[in-house]
Parts: sequence; structure tokens; C-alpha cells
Amino acid sequence: MAHQARTAVVTGAGSARGIGRETARQLGAAGFAVVALDVDGTAAEETAALVGSEHDVAAVGIEADVTDEAAVDRALSTVESADLPPVAALVNNAAISGPAPFLEITRSEWERMFEVNVTGTYLVTRRALPGMLQRGYGRVVNISSVAGERGGGLFGGAHYAASKAAVLGLTRALAREVGQRGVVVNAVAPGLVDTDIVGDLLGTERGRRIVADTPVGRGGRPADVAATAVFLAGESAGYITGATVDVNGGAHMA
Repeated sequence: MAHQARTAVVTGAGSARGIGRETARQLGAAGFAVVALDVDGTAAEETAALVGSEHDVAAVGIEADVTDEAAVDRALSTVESADLPPVAALVNNAAISGPAPFLEITRSEWERMFEVNVTGTYLVTRRALPGMLQRGYGRVVNISSVAGERGGGLFGGAHYAASKAAVLGLTRALAREVGQRGVVVNAVAPGLVDTDIVGDLLGTERGRRIVADTPVGRGGRPADVAATAVFLAGESAGYITGATVDVNGGAHMA
């Protein structure tokens, strides 16, 4: 199967400065047909229009809340009934964050963090995976965070770190289940990246201290993370599964 005969789905792909949109663009550059999912349908369509115009590939933007099982099913059903190649790659990027200290995290904030970051990843993967297994080929890439490895400390509170650690556990468990059926499942753990979700942190004194302590001497860019996600979504990654790839400039070394 050549890239031209494959579709990649990216969740949380609407944000103009986000990892999801940049990943969608790089997937288009690699020859994939691209489906951009986002809770903001207009933003998803903007991403799709950008990818299609830049790379002359099929690109579709669909509004979908990853925490809504029916919405996820509708979105993937739309993809499957459209004139697109089979879904061969899924990048679970949709996420939220929040910096609250542990004792200030309300139960509703805790549950919402897990609902988006963990349950959303579960729901989209569960809907996309059967087709991959049926065809004997698939790539699932889960965007976690350095916070899930080192217990926060850079960005996001304990609920964010815990949810991103859960994504790593899900990645490894699913990799064990489906590896012999042609599907590999991996995670990317970005460090501090200049996106809308981070806001202007990199421009603050704390952000400057973090950069100063980073071996490569700069903050991350969406393109840094997207390049790794696109590699893991590609054919060459068939002997990599259950892995967590750190993209943090050396700020955290496992």
C-alpha cells in the first residue's frame, strides 16, 4: 500500500498554532489523504482546506467532540463512506490542559481532563481500530506529554500529568494486543511546545528558565512534534510499537 492509497485521521487538528494542524499538514506532504477532526468544525475545515491547497491531496474537516461516542461514530462513518482511501493512520492529538495545584483541582476538572485526554483517545481508537485489524495494517500514534513521564513540573497540573501518563499505559497495553495483526501503537511525548494550549509561557521568566535548562537551547515547535508523529504514522515504523518517543530538546532524558 503506497501512502497515496492511505488516509490519516488527526484529532484536535483545528488550532492554528497547534500540533494537530501541523501534523495534518506534514501528513499531507507525505502523500496521505487527511481527515482533520476538531470540536470546532470551522477550524477543522480550515485545516483541511490548508492541507488540500498545499499538497494537492484529499483533505476533509469534520466537527467531532472526541468525548461523545455518537459524534465519533458519525465522524468515522462519514470518513468510511466518503471517496477516500482506507484509514491507515490515526493520530490522537486532541487534549486539554490546566495548571491548577492539586488541592485546587475540583472533581469536575479532574474528570473533564481524563474525559478528553484519555477517554477521547480510547473512543476514537476503538472506532478506527476494527478497520485496521480487518485490513491487517495500521498505525496509531498517541500524543502524550513529558508531564506524563516526569510527573508534571513544566506545564499542567497533577490531573494533566496523570491523564498523559494514562495515555502511555494505554499505548503499551494496546500495542501488546494488536502487534501481531499488523497494527503498531506508539506515543510521542512532547516537552514545552509553542502552541495555543501553552499560551505565552515561553515568553515569561519561567519559560525562559525552562529554555535555558534545555540542552538544545530553545522551546519546541509544532513541526518538531509533527515530524515524529508522521514518521510513526508511516510504513517505516512497522517494527516500532509500544514506544514513547521523547521530543523535548533534552529537557527530560528517560
